[in-house]
Amino acid sequence: MQFSLPQLHEAIAAAVPDREALVFRDKRFTFAQLTDRTRCLANFFLSRGITIHQQRKNLDNWESGQDHVALLMLNGNEYLESTLGALKAQAVPFNVNFRYVEKELLYVLNNANAKAIVYHSQFAPRLSAILKDLSHPATLIQVKDGSGIELLPGALDYDDLIASSSSSKPNVVWSPDDLYMLYTGGTTGMPKGVLWRQGDLITSALGGKNSDGSVIDCIDTFTERATGGRRHRFLTTPPFMHGASHWLAFNAWHGGNTVIVQNNVEKLDPPDVLSVIEKERATALMLVGDAFGRPILEEIQRGNYDLSCIKIIMNNGAILNHPVKVALLEMLPAAKIVDNMGASETGSQGVKISTLEGITSKNSADATNFKLSADNVVLSEDLQKVLEKGHDGTGWLAKKVHVPLGYLDDREKTQSTFPEVDGQRYAVPGDKVQLKEDGNILFFGRDSGTINSGGEKIFAEEVERALKYHPSVFDAVVASRPSERWGNEVVAVVQLRKSSPFDKNSILDECGKHIARYKLPKAFSIVATIKRSPSGKADYRWAKLEAEKAS
Repeated sequence: MQFSLPQLHEAIAAAVPDREALVFRDKRFTFAQLTDRTRCLANFFLSRGITIHQQRKNLDNWESGQDHVALLMLNGNEYLESTLGALKAQAVPFNVNFRYVEKELLYVLNNANAKAIVYHSQFAPRLSAILKDLSHPATLIQVKDGSGIELLPGALDYDDLIASSSSSKPNVVWSPDDLYMLYTGGTTGMPKGVLWRQGDLITSALGGKNSDGSVIDCIDTFTERATGGRRHRFLTTPPFMHGASHWLAFNAWHGGNTVIVQNNVEKLDPPDVLSVIEKERATALMLVGDAFGRPILEEIQRGNYDLSCIKIIMNNGAILNHPVKVALLEMLPAAKIVDNMGASETGSQGVKISTLEGITSKNSADATNFKLSADNVVLSEDLQKVLEKGHDGTGWLAKKVHVPLGYLDDREKTQSTFPEVDGQRYAVPGDKVQLKEDGNILFFGRDSGTINSGGEKIFAEEVERALKYHPSVFDAVVASRPSERWGNEVVAVVQLRKSSPFDKNSILDECGKHIARYKLPKAFSIVATIKRSPSGKADYRWAKLEAEKAS
């Protein structure tokens, strides 16, 4: 038996109604209060006809029979409330990158055919400029954010809407077939909406398995987990508009835990993050690779914070390199670091747990070494068979069972990313790995990020990891540019530490200790700051432009 997200949240709220569910600045909400507020939102959406119109069984995998609600917001209680409110109306909330310029924003809203848009006031001018070009009129819900920007014409105030709506349970029948949609970042192409059945998403990514890997098939198991055992307080540092952070919040709730949002949600602010941890006694912190790990580590080293409460550091979305990991564990010896590898199309595919005692082991020291998660395999390059342990070369990391349906309105991409091999449907988002004799996997990187140079395939991510071992390198991304000799050549775009000189030979010597010489950068571009998304992901299109200017 599977469940929907509204069913699960309401069951847990009934089990622990007075427990603190969400903390943001001076606002605190219990599970019961969140239930009332999200029901109010759901009943409003239903009053506007924003709901389900076609049942799943009548649709192809790339089709949606539900209305879609855009979330154009920074982190805050309103983001998570709007998610649940839309889901409880059997509508489908979806993430919109708040950094998008008008053209990008218009593309995503029209691609998703948004019937409602929930947005922070600071984004109203950008939204106003494109409203006339939307394919269909959308209901506008504006959230106050301190910017002082007035309501757009016809828009509704978020708080007024909740205050005037009914908190009775919505008159709908929730189903595990109801959709959850997550737009990919579009780092190598246009953003696409990944369509998940809620039942499958819960199993794959939102706490729907027991500790032994078996699927939870009784809702009482969730409520028993929420009422018993140790409680955690999760600080979800990255933006909710990215899947890893959004999923972590729901994972926390599905265990009856508390979600904490830092005060400064405009950017990564390490002093603020650490102050909130100290004040709220957060027990779990989320990072996105070195882009989050290094600044937070440096602030821990500079400051005088009581972080003894931190027991778990979760890292998702990007590699947390060994030197950073060691230093974090030295500063927080009671903590463990849990690295999760996965994608919007899969959920968790590999995991690695590091402690201070075990950090010197070979597998722990290798940032690319993961334990393969259940229901994941490695497929051959030609997608014809499942590879055995110790195979030659690389293969595709793939997940079977409880995978997404496909991409919204994109039949071709759906069929190519979710192929059948020997009658089994897999999700193959594009990561290259090697399955070792011990059953662990070596992660090389996304195939779209490979550089073909002199007939050799070089993964940008492995060169980036090697660069970051050098003490002068604060951050780095790798791109390619045309070369008469090599066809394409590797170029490193590097952000140095403050006051550190650029010593090309020293950096190359350090890199040569970690990767083969033919993979070393042929040129460098030194920049003041590496351009990344709010979630810490590299902007490879920007890096490619920088690479063309490198010497």
